[in-house]
Amino acid sequence: MLYGAQTPRRRDAQRNRSAIVEAATELMLGRHTAVLMPEIARRAGVGQATIYRHFPDRQALTAAVVAHELARLEAYVAANADRPAAFRDLLAELLRTQIAMRPLVLHVRRLDRQTRDRYQQRMITTLTAPLRRAQQAGYVRADLAPADLALLCTMIEGVVESADDSAATRSIDLMLEGVCIGEPVPAAE
Repeated sequence: MLYGAQTPRRRDAQRNRSAIVEAATELMLGRHTAVLMPEIARRAGVGQATIYRHFPDRQALTAAVVAHELARLEAYVAANADRPAAFRDLLAELLRTQIAMRPLVLHVRRLDRQTRDRYQQRMITTLTAPLRRAQQAGYVRADLAPADLALLCTMIEGVVESADDSAATRSIDLMLEGVCIGEPVPAAE
């Protein structure tokens, strides 16, 4: 074995890690802002020490949950690659998840700027191709830039901080009406 090479994880260790990330993700969908490690351990069916073997601190666990959610987003995009009209649903789901996963959003704010920027860039990169396909098919305004998608998330975050969930949900509907076009508009020739 080469010095410094990663050794593959045992199956039970892989299973435990996945269970921890799943449990943390489920808890971050809850109404509580504090997601406690003992509760994650209980839901995952592991001891607290097992959590810390996989994730040395809360930031590492937060990063794993964000990576898990981004992988889900990437899978959705891949599964709907041939459906430009699905961009509206994709964007709506992304913004609704942001509201639902309030504890995750709060934990992400505590990550260092470079890590947050890296995750934001990954999200934008994931959404750029579906955005372009939806624009070419006439389902989304032509002047929406990929970087605007991060701005939409920031706008929803502002509403969530200043209002209740129903106002945040309403703001998503209003935002989608401003971004997406009901019926495709023929491309200018």
